Amino acid sequence: MSIKIIDGKDAVLGRLASFAAKEALKGSEIVVVNSESVIISGNLQNIQQEFHEQRSRFGHSQKGPIHHKATDKMVKRVIRGMIPNYREGRGREAFKRVKCYIGIPKEYQDVEKIKLNHQRPRKFSRVNEFLK
Repeated sequence: MSIKIIDGKDAVLGRLASFAAKEALKGSEIVVVNSESVIISGNLQNIQQEFHEQRSRFGHSQKGPIHHKATDKMVKRVIRGMIPNYREGRGREAFKRVKCYIGIPKEYQDVEKIKLNHQRPRKFSRVNEFLK
């Protein structure tokens, strides 16, 4: 079982999440660092409006669904959405192998990281700007 450390700085959220989910399903341990610097493509006002509508549309404040305001938990939830059947079977095992961190923890500072080099979108905002 290999450990893959993904640097989230300047990585597009959906592409990072699909890569992480695929590797977790293959059996790799996934660690996402710098999750506060992940990019969400689109206009900031539109993204915030969609997120607010999603939070207020369904559920109850005490029962869920829970939409986190912490950047690492939000990135982990997006990765969870790309894992099929995350509640049982191989999806559950794959989701247990995913970890997200704000910044870079000491144990991962000197380790080689995977940079996802995709073309940066014209309009974008970072996750930490979006969740303020």
